[in-house]
Order: sequence, then structure tokens, then C-alpha cells
Amino acid sequence: MIDCHTHTRNSPDGTDTPENGALRAIQLGLKAYAVTEHCEANRLYGPETAKISYNDEHYFNNLELFEHSMAENLKIKEKYSDTLNFINGIELGQATHNFEDAQKIVCDERLDYIIGSVHELELKQDFAFLDYSKEDIPMLLSQYFSEIKKLCEWGRFDVLGHLTYPLRYIEGEAGIKTDLSVYDELIADCFRLMSEKGIGLEINTSGLRQSYKKTFPELYYINMFRECKGQIITLGSDAHCTADIGSSIKYGTDLLRAAGFDKVYYFKNRKPYGMKI
Repeated sequence: MIDCHTHTRNSPDGTDTPENGALRAIQLGLKAYAVTEHCEANRLYGPETAKISYNDEHYFNNLELFEHSMAENLKIKEKYSDTLNFINGIELGQATHNFEDAQKIVCDERLDYIIGSVHELELKQDFAFLDYSKEDIPMLLSQYFSEIKKLCEWGRFDVLGHLTYPLRYIEGEAGIKTDLSVYDELIADCFRLMSEKGIGLEINTSGLRQSYKKTFPELYYINMFRECKGQIITLGSDAHCTADIGSSIKYGTDLLRAAGFDKVYYFKNRKPYGMKI
């Protein structure tokens, strides 16, 4: 078991301490445990820099959170070096909105691991806060997957996080069924780019404990990733509290096997390491 996507109080929406997370990972016997705090490239500074209004200012100043998490994580990494394979990472959101600062962050030598993700589109709120009764959902999804492709073309991250993330809210919370097949070629283009650049795909199990009740992405796209010559797969609970660390990771491992993969990967010093499953 590994868990390569977790958050603590050093993320705006996380709880509990990195140390308690490490202790839980040791208790679970995780072979690798990554703390990957949010670092939203479009919200590194104060709300006065944003192109749209946000009601909650604590989602800003991600650069300060980044520095705080690096300091805390490195202490935990050293303290438990004999008992835990601790990975110091980040979840870098919206790098495509601020390539200049994102480029500086990914060059930080303290980082073991970088998840690349898209939580929101330019001039729009996070998918979590949109009113889907008023949105053009096919247009939103087309823009989302185009943004993912733009991110993959940049390619300065290690693993693509929670592909199909918008469905957590479109299908899971708003109850609006969608047909993603119309975006399959665009998604395949992303997978081919990832394969060429050695970028991995994350199986994110958070949807299983939410109203969506599926992983991000589902088995269909894990199979497609393999067909596009993708090799690196990671597993992440996307835990935002200590109790969810390791949640449904076994189910994610079963999906890996079903898609024909025999290894799961984690990253140290920005290099992938495979483990037999």
C-alpha cells in the first residue's frame, strides 16, 4: 500500500498536522507516503492579484503555505527516516495560468514529487463552487480537457492528478449525467504526451468516499492510458484529514491489475520507483 496524495493543515482545505499524518501512515504500514499540499499557481499571492472574486481569502497566499509546508515536511522526513518512506511533494494547480512562477516552483530542489492538476478554468471559480444549473457543461468539460492538454504539453510535473475532477461536482453533487466519450481523442492526446514525457497518471480514490462513488479516472481511462503506452501509475487517497489516509487504496490497486499493470509507482527526488503489486 502507498498513498501519494494527501493534505494537512498546510493546505487551505486540510486539517490535522503533517506529523499526525506520518504517524497514521506508519500505523497503516504504508510503503510510501506523500504529503502534497495545495500550491495553486494562480493564487500564490493575495486576492488582489486574482482575475475573479473569491469570498474566502484564506485560499490565497499559496506561496507562504508552500514555504511553511516545505519546512515542516523536511523535519518530518528526517525525524521518521528510519520508519517511513516520506515523500515531500505538492499538488501544483493551474500551472497553465502562471507559467512563470510555476516554473520557479518546480525547480525547487526540496521537492520529491509534483502532482499537476486543474481545479478551475481562467475567469471561473473552482469547479466545486460553480452553479451547474447555469453553466454550459459540455463547454466546461471541453475547456477542462483542453487545459489538461496544455498542462501536459508543458510537462514539468511528475503525475497528472485526479483526471475527470469536474465530475465530482457535475455528476456526484449536481446529479447531472455526462458523456465523456466525445472528449476521448483529446484525452488520448494527453495520454500520448504523458507517455512521451514520462509523466504518470494518478488513480485518485477520493470519489469513492464521496457522492460520486467512482475513482478519478475510472477503469476505462486507465485502460486507455495503457493503450497509449503509459507506464507510470500512482495511487492517492486525496485525504484532507488523517482518518482518510490510505482510504480505498486497495480498490485502486485492483483497478491497476484489471488494466494489466503489475507495478505501482512513487517518486523520490523527482524520479519514479516501481513496486510490484
